[in-house]
Amino acid sequence: MRAIWKGAVTFGLVNVPVKVYSATEDHDLSLHQVHDADGGRIRYQRKCEVCGKVVSYDHIDKAYQDGEQTVVLTADDLASLPEERSREIEVVEFVPSDDLDPIMFDRSYFLEPDSSSSKAYVLLRRTLEETDRTAIVRFALRQKTRLGALRVREDVILLQTLLWEDEVREVRFPALEERVRISAKELEMSEALVESFSSRFRPDAFVDEYQAQLRKLIDAKLEQGDALDTAATFGEQPEPDDDTGAEPIDLMEVLQRSIDRQRGGKDPKADTGSSGSSKAPSSKTTTSKSTTSKRSTSKRSTTKAGSSKDEPSSTPAKRKKSA
Repeated sequence: MRAIWKGAVTFGLVNVPVKVYSATEDHDLSLHQVHDADGGRIRYQRKCEVCGKVVSYDHIDKAYQDGEQTVVLTADDLASLPEERSREIEVVEFVPSDDLDPIMFDRSYFLEPDSSSSKAYVLLRRTLEETDRTAIVRFALRQKTRLGALRVREDVILLQTLLWEDEVREVRFPALEERVRISAKELEMSEALVESFSSRFRPDAFVDEYQAQLRKLIDAKLEQGDALDTAATFGEQPEPDDDTGAEPIDLMEVLQRSIDRQRGGKDPKADTGSSGSSKAPSSKTTTSKSTTSKRSTSKRSTTKAGSSKDEPSSTPAKRKKSA
């Protein structure tokens, strides 16, 4: 890794020289644009509107438009700002780690000790660990004043930039203003479903399926060219489900089916299918009993919570009975 910045973490009179490294990287395959007619690569040029010439980066300045007046800011102008010249990561306060809303986290950077002795670095790391606190810091990086948080990841101090308070949007959805009543039974079954999915998070257990499929597609096209049979390569894919959930659902039945499936049971609807047939008679009988039991449970739960005008579970039950 290559350090992108050098500075020092300061809290009180303590100075901790550090090097800053990007902690994350993009694993996506790099694609570029081409002309569909002949495969020619599409490139973008930085062209001046006044003289029409293509301009290289070393001849490009930044500017601010104030009405009809343009204020040009050169690289020297920007570098002269006091905050830009500062190489300090200033600790302004230590806060309980739970005070930070994860939505505020932006980019992550590793901090490496940058001195002959790492004692001050280790002292800061141990202090953060022992007090279970997060250090809130201010610093300037790449022509921006930034707010950040110092935390510990394994044996390394991690600097995470934070969004400013006005960069997090306030949102209000009218649908959430409608009063919805949830029955105790629905909540109990929903919690049971959550419990059946409960596990410890292991990042290495997940892979980026899209990137894996994209790599497979590229390798197949390299081998077979435009004659590639995507159905043979990836298998027949089901049509996307256009059902947006507009139809009322029997929430209790869906929860029960989900719990049964997660616990290793069978999904009644998956067994009966549209034709109502099943390969094994015993399986069909078991499925029928299971379905009947669930409908009875759903009916009892619906009657119990019938006073709630917002619960839609009674509608599908009535349709099944009339059918």
